[in-house]
Amino acid sequence: MHTTASDGRSTPSQLVDEVVAMGITTMAVVDHDTTAGWDEVSAAAAVAGVACMPGIEITAVDHGRDVHMLGYCFDRNYPELVTFLSTQREDRTRRLREIGDRLARLGVPVDLQGAMAEAARSAGRAMGRPMAAAALVAAGHVASIREAFDRYLAEGRPAFIERQGAQPAAVVALVARAGGVTSLAHPGKTQKDHLIPDLVAAGLPAIEVYHPEHDAAETARYRQMADTFNLLVTGGSDYHGVGSGRSQGLGQFYLPAADFTRLAERTGWTIPC
Repeated sequence: MHTTASDGRSTPSQLVDEVVAMGITTMAVVDHDTTAGWDEVSAAAAVAGVACMPGIEITAVDHGRDVHMLGYCFDRNYPELVTFLSTQREDRTRRLREIGDRLARLGVPVDLQGAMAEAARSAGRAMGRPMAAAALVAAGHVASIREAFDRYLAEGRPAFIERQGAQPAAVVALVARAGGVTSLAHPGKTQKDHLIPDLVAAGLPAIEVYHPEHDAAETARYRQMADTFNLLVTGGSDYHGVGSGRSQGLGQFYLPAADFTRLAERTGWTIPC
């Protein structure tokens, strides 16, 4: 799940309220390239009696394309990781500025300054393409966030700017040094199957099997891959909030209990009493 610390629509506290309303008792927040939402979500979850596993979604890069890596139960104060995530967020800012420049050249100028200034005031908040999408809607150039991506911001569209960053294997190693476990996020969505054998050889411990954009055949295929490579299984809703275009999974896509137990045992995480 994602919060306003990155590209979610719900604040950490609001997200906990939504989770409680759905009857969910165990959650994980994995904002993009930041742990800025951890403290608020952990405090709200504790009050609500919800267990919250700490996590993150780190954007790695392979041949100019994003590869999303989920990290769980690491030391967020590990110095090398702190420096790395700061660099990641700086590149997000660089990319958003370049997207704004590209949109202006395409004849669809947007105002990103206010959103970027607000994000900068929130220590550790990660900027991203959804800010540009929201600005396109606000300017009247498109009718929805989805249309903004489909017409301008998705890979292969005219305002898409490639990200710069670490290789996926380097992210696996870094999260491990910080004491955590990495999972390859939604490989069916990003079409990254070809990376899996090399990532396993590099120490990848887990793969995301359950995801709203995995159909039944893909879920079965990644389940088989997990068995073949002896990987842990992760999964979840990838919920970004109401109106985000990625809200359909909350309460419907989750990690089966046996797989969750294996993940918790591997990380050493226990449900708070």
